[in-house]
Amino acid sequence: MGFSLDLTDEQSELRDWVHGFAAEVVRPAASEWDEREETPWPVIQEAAKIGLYGFDSLATMFGDETGLSLPIASEELFWGDAGIGLSIMGSSLAAAGISSAGTLEQLVEWAPQCYGDASDPKLGAFCVSEPGAGSDVSSLRTRARYDEATDEWVLNGQKAWITNGGIANIHVVVASVDPELKSRGQATFVIPPNTPGLVAAKKIKKLGLRASHTADLFFDDVRVPGSCLLGGKDKLDARLAKAREGGHSRGQGAMATFERTRPTVGAQAVGIARAAYEYALDYAKTRETFGRPIIENQAIAFALADMKTEIDAARLLIWRAAWMGKQDKTFLAGEGSMSKLKAGEVAVAVTEKAVQILGGAGYSREHPVERMYRDSKIYTIFEGTSEIQRLVIARAISGVHIR
Repeated sequence: MGFSLDLTDEQSELRDWVHGFAAEVVRPAASEWDEREETPWPVIQEAAKIGLYGFDSLATMFGDETGLSLPIASEELFWGDAGIGLSIMGSSLAAAGISSAGTLEQLVEWAPQCYGDASDPKLGAFCVSEPGAGSDVSSLRTRARYDEATDEWVLNGQKAWITNGGIANIHVVVASVDPELKSRGQATFVIPPNTPGLVAAKKIKKLGLRASHTADLFFDDVRVPGSCLLGGKDKLDARLAKAREGGHSRGQGAMATFERTRPTVGAQAVGIARAAYEYALDYAKTRETFGRPIIENQAIAFALADMKTEIDAARLLIWRAAWMGKQDKTFLAGEGSMSKLKAGEVAVAVTEKAVQILGGAGYSREHPVERMYRDSKIYTIFEGTSEIQRLVIARAISGVHIR
């Protein structure tokens, strides 16, 4: 399918629908839930009631043959607020993990359970990072052992910085089944609700995204049925055998999931940046010093011009990567990583400039740019730091295994 910057009628309607929800429901609640540092269940339920939060909605966006619907919706939602936005969108990472590694039957069974329904919304969690393996997902220490006598998998280990960790209905966990094979010896498992042995630490207090729940998880002889291995044991055994013979497999579950979600994560960052830019622009038009609006000063006007340019540039990289991924185009130059790298760094730079334009007012909690500034920083860290994105791009363009 050809690439076009003209949105379809469906995409335009989606954008306006999500923007309306962000403006009318999310933004008015943003400050409260940031201060409370609690999961905004009432807002999640409102999203579920209108059909924005749920597997059907996600599947419809995934079904867009241009690949743009999910980034478009994500930008608008995070324009409303990043903490609440991640509380609503966090389950999609677990669903993406199931989709990437599982069979169609497993997707149909488990993905809807990441969301629940409007009367009783649930959450999903994708569990990869560990205390000693953040960006280096090839060094995971969480182990999964197969018990032939019971046809069960037994998981032991620890996961760190898990969005929705411990409060999720469904946990999707990447674990090592053959440590010697590193990333090629990993598999992905679904942990059903109320499975014994899964213990969560208390919620982590964070700089930003405070409405989104983050916690460490501990797995102590967590037993799950053989059917909870995503993709099935026959497929895993064949992949491991090929890896042991020195063959190349198509990559492992964690990285496959991250590759699918990087443009969407970038779109979240763009939403934050755009919100800060728009607020700073409005402020600059009305704030007067020395008898005139501050936007009449070149220093302010040029800063705003740079902010707008960088936001649009980041969005174009995101849309290109999302389109390429949907068309199964090979990322010859790390285009997926480019989009996430650019968007994350733009979000930090733009929100910082917004605070600077507002001056002392921007540093106070009376204005939302302070919260946006705090929220933006994580986008240069999670789902692959900026340094990791540069490493991916450098390896792609050079053909050299740069360390």
